[in-house]
Amino acid sequence: MTVLVKRPRGTANALVKAEPADELLVAFLSGRSECTRRAYSQDLEDFGRFLGVGKVSEAAHLLLSRGHGDANALALAWKASLQERRLQAATINRRLAALRSLVQLARTLGMVPWTLEVRNVRAESYRDTRGPGRHGVRLLLDEVERRGDKKALRDRAALRLLYDLGLRRSEVVVLDVDDVDLDAGTVAVLGKGRTQKTSLTLPGPTKEAIQQWLETRGTEPGPLFTNLDRARKGCRLTGTSLYRIVRRLGEQVGLKVRPHGLRHTAITEACKLAQAKGMGLEEVLDFSRHRDVKVLMVYRDRERDVQGQLAALVAAGVEGD
Repeated sequence: MTVLVKRPRGTANALVKAEPADELLVAFLSGRSECTRRAYSQDLEDFGRFLGVGKVSEAAHLLLSRGHGDANALALAWKASLQERRLQAATINRRLAALRSLVQLARTLGMVPWTLEVRNVRAESYRDTRGPGRHGVRLLLDEVERRGDKKALRDRAALRLLYDLGLRRSEVVVLDVDDVDLDAGTVAVLGKGRTQKTSLTLPGPTKEAIQQWLETRGTEPGPLFTNLDRARKGCRLTGTSLYRIVRRLGEQVGLKVRPHGLRHTAITEACKLAQAKGMGLEEVLDFSRHRDVKVLMVYRDRERDVQGQLAALVAAGVEGD
């Protein structure tokens, strides 16, 4: 099968021949967010390393050239390898999903007549929904403010967005200066799985932190958060870098923290405050930007510790007999 693809503008010929597996990968990754492309690329690269090949296209070719049964057996072997490496269930399932989606697209394009049927591993979502807690967040902010250098201003603004608005790190690092409107007190955020940005109101402390960072960074267009290290100065701060910043801050105050833990803490606090103010979970849903209110019920139930309350009542009952 030969596929014709367009060259980028400025090349000599309008059409060139491309290997099917290469073209499949281009089609598979196109139209996805930068974060998703990076994650899926890493997943497929891991599959390639499992097969002992150097290129993802070679791995895709090896998989697609097998029959239905052999391809599923190969995917099952990779799944077992991922489990033996003790990767988290969410990571394993995302990697399997990437492989299944790639084969599904190959079927849609008429390259194979079958799909992969390897199932996900059992995952327990939101095992820890509390994060570092409000006191832990305060310790992180105090540690940043103690430094007082240029990086501290950047890190404080990023922490404020992670916690005050409950943003995901992928949502923070893709922000541009143009997304911030300090006069209106808003920031335009491209949420997970969304195609359009949502305007979110900035609390006073968050707005102040961003303003102080912009006074140092400058207001010229470009990434809101940039790398300040000499080697990559001026480049957009990556999700990996933000993860390391938060983790390092946590280590400095004696906590094990990750960016998503700040979001967990923020949503947990929002559930508590909503209950105290007589507000329902629907209002918290606007804050968290989850699609399903059932997710918020996990936060609420973990915070109330219904299991612990009932266990105490059961234990007290038998003591009274």
